[in-house]
Amino acid sequence: MIVPNQENLKVHFAGVEDIYQFGCSYLGGVNYSLYTAFPFICDSIGAKTILMDGGIKKQVPKIICNKSKHSIQDSGLFTLMFGSHKGKKDEKLIETWYNNLIEFTLENNNSATCVEVDCQKILGVEKAWELRNRMKLDLPNNRQINVFHFEDGQKGLDRIIEFSDYIALSIPELRILKKKDYTYRLACYIKNKKPDIDIHLLGCTEYSLLEKLNFCSSADSTSWKSVLRYGNIELANGKKMLYRNINKKLILKKYLYKMKDYIKELNLKPITEKGAINYSTLIFQAEHLKRKYSYSAGNQN
Repeated sequence: MIVPNQENLKVHFAGVEDIYQFGCSYLGGVNYSLYTAFPFICDSIGAKTILMDGGIKKQVPKIICNKSKHSIQDSGLFTLMFGSHKGKKDEKLIETWYNNLIEFTLENNNSATCVEVDCQKILGVEKAWELRNRMKLDLPNNRQINVFHFEDGQKGLDRIIEFSDYIALSIPELRILKKKDYTYRLACYIKNKKPDIDIHLLGCTEYSLLEKLNFCSSADSTSWKSVLRYGNIELANGKKMLYRNINKKLILKKYLYKMKDYIKELNLKPITEKGAINYSTLIFQAEHLKRKYSYSAGNQN
Protein backbone atom coordinates (compact mmCIF):
# COMPACT_ATOMS: atom_id res chain seq x y z
CA MET A 1 0.00 0.00 0.00
CA ILE A 2 1.14 3.53 -0.72
CA VAL A 3 -1.41 5.11 1.65
CA PRO A 4 -3.08 3.65 4.77
CA ASN A 5 -6.07 1.34 4.17
CA GLN A 6 -5.66 1.54 0.39
CA GLU A 7 -8.23 -0.51 -1.50
CA ASN A 8 -7.69 0.51 -5.13
CA LEU A 9 -5.29 2.07 -7.61
CA LYS A 10 -4.46 5.76 -7.19
CA VAL A 11 -3.85 7.85 -10.32
CA HIS A 12 -1.03 10.37 -9.94
CA PHE A 13 -1.35 13.54 -12.00
CA ALA A 14 2.01 13.91 -13.73
CA GLY A 15 3.93 16.96 -14.95
CA VAL A 16 3.42 19.01 -11.79
CA GLU A 17 7.05 20.14 -11.44
CA ASP A 18 5.74 23.57 -12.47
CA ILE A 19 4.45 25.00 -9.19
CA TYR A 20 1.57 26.80 -10.93
CA GLN A 21 0.44 23.64 -12.72
CA PHE A 22 0.77 21.67 -9.50
CA GLY A 23 -1.57 24.26 -8.00
CA CYS A 24 -4.11 23.48 -10.72
CA SER A 25 -4.15 19.76 -9.92
CA TYR A 26 -4.19 20.45 -6.18
CA LEU A 27 -7.06 22.96 -6.49
CA GLY A 28 -8.91 20.44 -8.65
CA GLY A 29 -8.95 18.11 -5.65
CA VAL A 30 -6.15 15.80 -6.83
CA ASN A 31 -4.37 13.97 -3.99
CA TYR A 32 -1.68 12.09 -5.91
CA SER A 33 1.19 13.71 -7.81
CA LEU A 34 4.19 12.85 -9.96
CA TYR A 35 6.89 15.36 -10.82
CA THR A 36 10.18 14.96 -12.64
CA ALA A 37 13.52 15.97 -11.19
CA PHE A 38 14.72 16.91 -14.68
CA PRO A 39 14.26 20.72 -14.55
CA PHE A 40 15.84 20.91 -11.11
CA ILE A 41 19.10 19.17 -12.02
CA CYS A 42 19.41 19.49 -15.82
CA ASP A 43 21.79 22.47 -15.58
CA SER A 44 24.33 20.11 -13.98
CA ILE A 45 24.95 18.64 -17.45
CA GLY A 46 24.48 21.85 -19.38
CA ALA A 47 20.88 21.17 -20.43
CA LYS A 48 18.21 23.85 -20.24
CA THR A 49 14.48 23.77 -19.68
CA ILE A 50 11.65 26.22 -19.12
CA LEU A 51 10.15 26.07 -15.64
CA MET A 52 7.63 28.49 -14.20
CA ASP A 53 8.71 28.29 -10.59
CA GLY A 54 7.55 31.61 -9.19
CA GLY A 55 10.99 32.18 -7.69
CA ILE A 56 10.74 29.24 -5.28
CA LYS A 57 12.40 26.52 -7.34
CA LYS A 58 14.12 24.75 -4.45
CA GLN A 59 10.92 24.58 -2.40
CA VAL A 60 8.76 23.01 -5.09
CA PRO A 61 9.35 19.29 -4.28
CA LYS A 62 8.61 19.81 -0.59
CA ILE A 63 5.43 21.77 -1.38
CA ILE A 64 4.25 18.97 -3.69
CA CYS A 65 4.99 16.34 -1.04
CA ASN A 66 3.32 18.30 1.76
CA LYS A 67 0.15 18.96 -0.22
CA SER A 68 -0.20 15.45 -1.69
CA LYS A 69 -1.28 12.25 0.01
CA HIS A 70 1.43 10.49 -2.01
CA SER A 71 3.98 11.89 -4.42
CA ILE A 72 6.41 10.29 -6.84
CA GLN A 73 9.66 11.83 -8.04
CA ASP A 74 10.67 10.66 -11.50
CA SER A 75 14.41 10.59 -12.18
CA GLY A 76 14.08 12.60 -15.40
CA LEU A 77 16.12 9.99 -17.24
CA PHE A 78 13.49 9.43 -19.92
CA THR A 79 13.64 13.10 -20.96
CA LEU A 80 17.42 12.92 -20.91
CA MET A 81 17.53 9.80 -23.07
CA PHE A 82 14.51 10.04 -25.36
CA GLY A 83 12.73 13.36 -24.82
CA SER A 84 13.61 16.89 -25.78
CA HIS A 85 17.27 16.36 -24.81
CA LYS A 86 17.72 12.97 -26.47
CA GLY A 87 21.08 12.02 -27.87
CA LYS A 88 23.98 9.73 -27.14
CA LYS A 89 24.44 9.33 -23.38
CA ASP A 90 27.51 7.61 -21.97
CA GLU A 91 28.19 6.12 -18.54
CA LYS A 92 30.01 9.20 -17.29
CA LEU A 93 27.02 11.43 -17.98
CA ILE A 94 24.58 8.98 -16.33
CA GLU A 95 26.86 8.82 -13.28
CA THR A 96 26.80 12.63 -13.10
CA TRP A 97 23.01 12.57 -13.43
CA TYR A 98 22.68 9.96 -10.69
CA ASN A 99 24.92 11.87 -8.27
CA ASN A 100 23.05 15.13 -8.84
CA LEU A 101 19.71 13.37 -8.44
CA ILE A 102 20.75 11.97 -5.05
CA GLU A 103 22.14 15.33 -3.92
CA PHE A 104 18.98 17.15 -5.03
CA THR A 105 16.71 14.68 -3.21
CA LEU A 106 18.69 14.85 0.03
CA GLU A 107 19.06 18.64 -0.05
CA ASN A 108 15.33 19.15 -0.49
CA ASN A 109 14.53 16.76 2.35
CA ASN A 110 11.41 15.56 0.55
CA SER A 111 9.36 12.48 1.31
CA ALA A 112 8.63 11.49 -2.29
CA THR A 113 8.81 7.94 -3.52
CA CYS A 114 11.68 7.98 -6.03
CA VAL A 115 11.80 6.27 -9.41
CA GLU A 116 15.19 4.67 -9.93
CA VAL A 117 17.69 5.55 -12.66
CA ASP A 118 16.52 2.81 -15.03
CA CYS A 119 19.26 2.97 -17.62
CA GLN A 120 18.88 -0.56 -19.02
CA LYS A 121 18.30 0.63 -22.56
CA ILE A 122 21.55 2.57 -22.88
CA LEU A 123 24.00 1.08 -20.38
CA GLY A 124 22.66 -2.44 -19.93
CA VAL A 125 20.94 -4.41 -17.20
CA GLU A 126 23.89 -4.81 -14.83
CA LYS A 127 24.61 -1.05 -14.71
CA ALA A 128 20.97 -0.52 -13.82
CA TRP A 129 21.39 -3.02 -10.99
CA GLU A 130 24.49 -1.21 -9.75
CA LEU A 131 22.60 2.09 -9.54
CA ARG A 132 19.54 0.34 -8.06
CA ASN A 133 21.60 -1.04 -5.19
CA ARG A 134 23.36 2.28 -4.66
CA MET A 135 20.10 4.23 -4.51
CA LYS A 136 18.79 1.94 -1.80
CA LEU A 137 21.82 2.91 0.30
CA ASP A 138 21.97 6.57 -0.74
CA LEU A 139 18.27 7.32 -0.09
CA PRO A 140 17.40 5.24 2.99
CA ASN A 141 14.45 7.50 3.88
CA ASN A 142 12.83 7.52 0.44
CA ARG A 143 10.91 4.55 -0.83
CA GLN A 144 11.93 3.59 -4.37
CA ILE A 145 10.18 2.32 -7.49
CA ASN A 146 12.20 -0.17 -9.53
CA VAL A 147 11.32 -0.31 -13.22
CA PHE A 148 11.01 -3.46 -15.32
CA HIS A 149 12.02 -3.05 -18.95
CA PHE A 150 11.92 -5.55 -21.79
CA GLU A 151 15.73 -5.78 -21.71
CA ASP A 152 15.53 -7.36 -18.23
CA GLY A 153 13.88 -10.51 -19.54
CA GLN A 154 12.12 -13.15 -17.45
CA LYS A 155 15.07 -13.80 -15.14
CA GLY A 156 15.53 -10.08 -14.62
CA LEU A 157 11.85 -9.65 -13.79
CA ASP A 158 12.03 -12.38 -11.15
CA ARG A 159 15.16 -10.78 -9.73
CA ILE A 160 13.48 -7.36 -9.49
CA ILE A 161 10.38 -8.87 -7.85
CA GLU A 162 12.55 -10.55 -5.23
CA PHE A 163 14.51 -7.32 -4.59
CA SER A 164 11.74 -4.75 -4.71
CA ASP A 165 8.61 -3.79 -2.79
CA TYR A 166 7.43 -1.35 -5.50
CA ILE A 167 7.80 -2.17 -9.19
CA ALA A 168 6.82 -0.18 -12.29
CA LEU A 169 5.70 -1.34 -15.72
CA SER A 170 6.12 1.04 -18.64
CA ILE A 171 2.81 1.04 -20.52
CA PRO A 172 4.13 3.16 -23.45
CA GLU A 173 7.02 0.72 -23.88
CA LEU A 174 4.67 -2.27 -23.94
CA ARG A 175 2.47 -0.42 -26.43
CA ILE A 176 5.42 0.30 -28.75
CA LEU A 177 6.45 -3.36 -28.55
CA LYS A 178 2.83 -4.28 -29.39
CA LYS A 179 2.58 -6.10 -26.06
CA LYS A 180 0.00 -3.88 -24.35
CA ASP A 181 -2.29 -6.89 -23.86
CA TYR A 182 0.64 -8.51 -22.03
CA THR A 183 0.31 -5.88 -19.27
CA TYR A 184 -2.49 -7.66 -17.41
CA ARG A 185 -0.72 -11.03 -17.45
CA LEU A 186 2.51 -9.38 -16.37
CA ALA A 187 0.85 -7.58 -13.44
CA CYS A 188 -0.92 -10.78 -12.36
CA TYR A 189 2.37 -12.71 -12.52
CA ILE A 190 4.07 -10.14 -10.29
CA LYS A 191 1.22 -10.13 -7.75
CA ASN A 192 1.04 -13.93 -7.64
CA LYS A 193 4.77 -14.14 -7.05
CA LYS A 194 4.76 -11.46 -4.30
CA PRO A 195 1.20 -10.53 -3.18
CA ASP A 196 2.22 -7.57 -1.02
CA ILE A 197 4.29 -5.83 -3.73
CA ASP A 198 3.07 -2.47 -5.06
CA ILE A 199 2.79 -2.05 -8.83
CA HIS A 200 2.95 1.30 -10.65
CA LEU A 201 1.72 1.74 -14.22
CA LEU A 202 3.93 4.31 -15.92
CA GLY A 203 2.11 6.50 -18.42
CA CYS A 204 -1.22 4.71 -18.09
CA THR A 205 -4.11 6.85 -19.31
CA GLU A 206 -6.69 4.37 -20.63
CA TYR A 207 -9.82 4.04 -18.51
CA SER A 208 -10.41 0.41 -19.53
CA LEU A 209 -6.86 -0.59 -18.57
CA LEU A 210 -7.10 1.22 -15.23
CA GLU A 211 -10.33 -0.64 -14.52
CA LYS A 212 -8.80 -3.99 -15.41
CA LEU A 213 -5.67 -3.30 -13.35
CA ASN A 214 -7.26 -1.61 -10.34
CA PHE A 215 -5.54 -4.19 -8.09
CA CYS A 216 -2.28 -2.34 -8.82
CA SER A 217 -1.24 0.44 -6.43
CA SER A 218 -0.67 3.46 -8.67
CA ALA A 219 -0.50 4.92 -12.15
CA ASP A 220 0.38 8.28 -13.63
CA SER A 221 -1.01 10.37 -16.45
CA THR A 222 -0.43 13.74 -18.12
CA SER A 223 -3.81 13.57 -19.90
CA TRP A 224 -5.16 16.37 -17.71
CA LYS A 225 -2.70 18.76 -19.44
CA SER A 226 -3.61 17.76 -23.00
CA VAL A 227 -5.98 20.71 -23.26
CA LEU A 228 -3.00 23.05 -23.49
CA ARG A 229 -1.03 20.72 -25.78
CA TYR A 230 -3.63 19.67 -28.29
CA GLY A 231 -6.32 22.33 -28.01
CA ASN A 232 -9.15 20.04 -26.90
CA ILE A 233 -11.00 20.18 -23.60
CA GLU A 234 -12.97 17.24 -22.22
CA LEU A 235 -16.37 18.22 -20.86
CA ALA A 236 -18.35 16.72 -18.00
CA ASN A 237 -20.52 14.74 -20.43
CA GLY A 238 -17.45 13.08 -21.96
CA LYS A 239 -17.54 15.08 -25.19
CA LYS A 240 -14.64 17.21 -26.37
CA MET A 241 -14.62 20.86 -27.39
CA LEU A 242 -12.00 23.02 -29.01
CA TYR A 243 -10.20 24.99 -26.31
CA ARG A 244 -10.71 28.24 -28.19
CA ASN A 245 -14.50 27.76 -28.01
CA ILE A 246 -14.86 27.34 -24.26
CA ASN A 247 -16.80 29.88 -22.20
CA LYS A 248 -13.76 31.60 -20.70
CA LYS A 249 -15.81 33.96 -18.52
CA LEU A 250 -17.56 31.01 -16.89
CA ILE A 251 -14.28 29.14 -16.35
CA LEU A 252 -12.63 32.22 -14.81
CA LYS A 253 -15.60 32.93 -12.55
CA LYS A 254 -15.63 29.39 -11.19
CA TYR A 255 -11.90 28.76 -10.75
CA LEU A 256 -9.71 31.88 -10.90
CA TYR A 257 -10.30 32.93 -7.30
CA LYS A 258 -8.90 29.58 -6.15
CA MET A 259 -5.72 30.16 -8.15
CA LYS A 260 -5.35 33.68 -6.77
CA ASP A 261 -5.61 32.38 -3.18
CA TYR A 262 -3.01 29.69 -3.95
CA ILE A 263 -0.62 32.27 -5.46
CA LYS A 264 -1.07 34.48 -2.40
CA GLU A 265 -0.49 31.58 -0.01
CA LEU A 266 2.84 30.67 -1.63
CA ASN A 267 3.83 34.25 -2.45
CA LEU A 268 4.19 33.40 -6.15
CA LYS A 269 4.60 35.85 -8.98
CA PRO A 270 1.27 37.14 -10.43
CA ILE A 271 -0.06 35.46 -13.57
CA THR A 272 -0.99 37.06 -16.89
CA GLU A 273 -4.49 37.25 -18.35
CA LYS A 274 -3.67 34.32 -20.63
CA GLY A 275 -2.24 32.42 -17.69
CA ALA A 276 -5.42 33.02 -15.71
CA ILE A 277 -7.49 31.37 -18.45
CA ASN A 278 -5.05 28.47 -18.93
CA TYR A 279 -4.73 27.70 -15.23
CA SER A 280 -8.48 28.01 -14.59
CA THR A 281 -9.05 25.54 -17.43
CA LEU A 282 -6.47 23.14 -16.00
CA ILE A 283 -8.24 23.21 -12.62
CA PHE A 284 -11.47 22.27 -14.38
CA GLN A 285 -9.75 19.41 -16.24
CA ALA A 286 -8.08 18.12 -13.06
CA GLU A 287 -11.41 18.15 -11.24
CA HIS A 288 -13.16 16.43 -14.13
CA LEU A 289 -10.51 13.74 -14.73
CA LYS A 290 -10.24 12.91 -11.03
CA ARG A 291 -13.96 12.12 -11.20
CA LYS A 292 -13.48 10.02 -14.35
CA TYR A 293 -10.60 8.06 -12.81
CA SER A 294 -12.73 7.32 -9.75
CA TYR A 295 -15.23 5.57 -12.05
CA SER A 296 -12.60 3.35 -13.67
CA ALA A 297 -9.95 2.87 -10.97
CA GLY A 298 -11.92 3.47 -7.77
CA ASN A 299 -11.90 6.13 -5.07
CA GLN A 300 -9.21 8.79 -5.63
CA ASN A 301 -9.45 10.43 -2.19
